[in-house]
Amino acid sequence: MKRMASRLPTISFAVLLGLGASSAFAQSPAEFINDASAKGMADIEASRLAHQKTESKEVKDYTIVVINDRTTANQHLAKIAKKLDLPVAPRDEVASKAKVLIPQVKDGDSFDAAYAASQVQTTQEAIEQLKQEAQTTDVPEIKAFAAETLPKLENHLKMAKALEASQHSARVDG
Repeated sequence: MKRMASRLPTISFAVLLGLGASSAFAQSPAEFINDASAKGMADIEASRLAHQKTESKEVKDYTIVVINDRTTANQHLAKIAKKLDLPVAPRDEVASKAKVLIPQVKDGDSFDAAYAASQVQTTQEAIEQLKQEAQTTDVPEIKAFAAETLPKLENHLKMAKALEASQHSARVDG
């Protein structure tokens, strides 16, 4: 009995950790919209910066696709929030959060490669977040948003991986 009592705190802690892990992605619709919007804004800003700094046509073409798709997605999220009368964070707060999320990419020869690598990572994270939300939400508008947005993000990921591969081969060849 004494051994069981000593294990109870450990078991309780493990259960709490498990609950925390499973609810890590469980967000309210308003939290999801605020978080996804901030990540979208960060992606837009990182892509604008890359568009300005790069000389690569391939990178420029990719950034235009990302900027256009993420802008459309953020506008769609704003419409969903308004339709559902959700309490969303003020734009300044979302912009502030977005600034923190923008990957730090240094200037120089490796800028394009670092940007491509960061795009692979952030796009994978966005896809996972959207898939998780689509599975757990009971809000039809968010499910529809996910169905519309996931193929675009999956295309971004495919493009980012190709961009990353071409940047890697350019460094090896050059």
